[in-house]
Amino acid sequence: MKELFAATDLQEVLQRIDKLKPDTQRLWGKMDASQMLAHCNAAMEVAIGEKFPPQVFIGKLLGGLVKKSYLGEKPFPKNSPTDKSFIMTGKKDFQKEKENLKQILTRFSEGGAAKCTTHRHSFFGKMTSEEWSILMYKHIDHHLRQFGV
Repeated sequence: MKELFAATDLQEVLQRIDKLKPDTQRLWGKMDASQMLAHCNAAMEVAIGEKFPPQVFIGKLLGGLVKKSYLGEKPFPKNSPTDKSFIMTGKKDFQKEKENLKQILTRFSEGGAAKCTTHRHSFFGKMTSEEWSILMYKHIDHHLRQFGV
């Protein structure tokens, strides 16, 4: 299972991010490349403990039941739902968002469990640092696949 605490998996993700261009076209969804990078930054800010969205009610009911399926080998499905605080609209600075994402991914990876949030996930609830590492890898991978990289 790939995860962001593994140096080789981090390097793979960083190389894929470097392949993105401002005009890279999405294969599904609504975000452009800059918005996708901003979206991934927002999710990583939660994983690293810089932002703390509350757990949504439906997540309190179902999050624990579906968490294992999202942490498994299967990639995230296209057009998966997201926390409303991660929805990005408007123009974003592509280069700034790209560099921010690479930096926060590196901080998270190199910091290991010590740099991971202990806050509950906004849908899945309580998660270990290893689960955060897997989930964040899969989330970034999902959006890089969305843009064909």
